[in-house]
Amino acid sequence: MQQENSLAMQYDVNGILWRADHLSGALEKLAYGRTNPLSIVIDDVVDAVGAVIDGRSTLMFGTNSYLGLNFHPACIEASVRAARHFGTGSTASRVAAGNHRLHVMLERDIAAFYGRTDAVVFSTGFMANLGVISALARKGDVIFADAHCHASIFDACRLSGAQVETFSHNDSGDLERLFATSKVPGPQTLVVCEGLYSVRGDLGDLNGLTAVARRHGAVVLVDEAHSLGIYGRNGRGIAEHFGVEADVDVIVGTFSKSIGGIGGYAVSSSSALRALRFMSRSYLYTASLPPMIVAAAREAIRLINTQPRLREDLWRNATALHAGLSAIGVQPCAEPGPVGCIRMAGLSAGYQFWKALLDRGIYVNLLLPPSTPDGEVVLRFSVSAAHTPDQIKMAIDAAAEVSRLLATA
Repeated sequence: MQQENSLAMQYDVNGILWRADHLSGALEKLAYGRTNPLSIVIDDVVDAVGAVIDGRSTLMFGTNSYLGLNFHPACIEASVRAARHFGTGSTASRVAAGNHRLHVMLERDIAAFYGRTDAVVFSTGFMANLGVISALARKGDVIFADAHCHASIFDACRLSGAQVETFSHNDSGDLERLFATSKVPGPQTLVVCEGLYSVRGDLGDLNGLTAVARRHGAVVLVDEAHSLGIYGRNGRGIAEHFGVEADVDVIVGTFSKSIGGIGGYAVSSSSALRALRFMSRSYLYTASLPPMIVAAAREAIRLINTQPRLREDLWRNATALHAGLSAIGVQPCAEPGPVGCIRMAGLSAGYQFWKALLDRGIYVNLLLPPSTPDGEVVLRFSVSAAHTPDQIKMAIDAAAEVSRLLATA
């Protein structure tokens, strides 16, 4: 009888297992029996922008190694030394036996980089947003979040127990409307947005949004995950780029993009951030970063501070790719930057373009709803300082050929 009930549950159209199976089937249909873009396996990694996929040498325009630091010799050497000395893992959370000297030094480094007094390091960028937002806001507070914010931000908002409202993307007027209709005082309001949005590659309107938030005495949190090391005179991100760092209370980011590793962080000059160590469940109950990852991240921050050429190379490549794609009629959604997004005319068109590029040795990301704004299907090119001018040209030439072929198909 128990077995019959279990089988019945699997085929109930309202059941959990049926919904999961239905989603899996839809993903398989996407590839029409061919390569599934959500199940790509990297057979081997050659360097920061080179890999082997299905036995074919492939140029990677879908990773987030914006500065190529995951293969920088100094970062690798720092990681190797730390692994030999400290072992491969921390084996405990930060509040247990996993709070190593290197973790404290990394927090000092990242706080100093941003010119802030304090920093907290988490095991992933997702956990940084989850831990900070859910700890700062609670029932009785309100969070106003940009509609295009990352999933980790919305998961954190739900976990906090606060009232959550979204404002139209980059629309300071809509944010003002939320304040005008809110019954929650400004100091109990958290405004959340991003510096660089990872799907379309557009910049957050930090000037307009912070101005509205400040008028109402709200707390401002900006996720600078995709802008670290790239924007601003010192590479601190979009808040520095627009000159509004003083209007941002908390900056959250990740070590998995420009830093080339994994991990997350939050920086602030507010003494309240110190309490996050004892309020954030994703900090309290997760093993801390392995020392070898921490050592590589510290070295990457040093390189960002001392080698502006990395940023210059990234911008050279980003500008060249944007201009090349625009010239062939494949217009990116935003201005040149590390993220170049191309809108596709639906799922089938997006898959065909993506697969044709992959067949020519160019890997980009095919992004699908619900992970994209407004239900769009997009191809995302991620640019790295490690790309050579010839590799940028190869990507443009491949996109031109694919565009011509599909236009005549």
